Amino acid sequence: MDQSPIADMKFETALAELENIVSSMEGGKLELEASIAAYRRGMALMQHCQSQLASAEEQIRILENGEFKNIDRPLEAE
Repeated sequence: MDQSPIADMKFETALAELENIVSSMEGGKLELEASIAAYRRGMALMQHCQSQLASAEEQIRILENGEFKNIDRPLEAE
């Protein structure tokens, strides 16, 4: 199991590792200690992903309330 530092992971990388952990745990082939370690790593990955999503949502809220809100609107004809 990969033990890369979670804090440095991109969202997609962390999510892929979390999916792999869930898959291996669902397979039921891990020993008890490995299952506990996988669960801990999975929880840390999930918290990291949730934090990144919350940050992205906050950035979108800021952009929607600022100058960039009208980017997708068609330009008015002169």
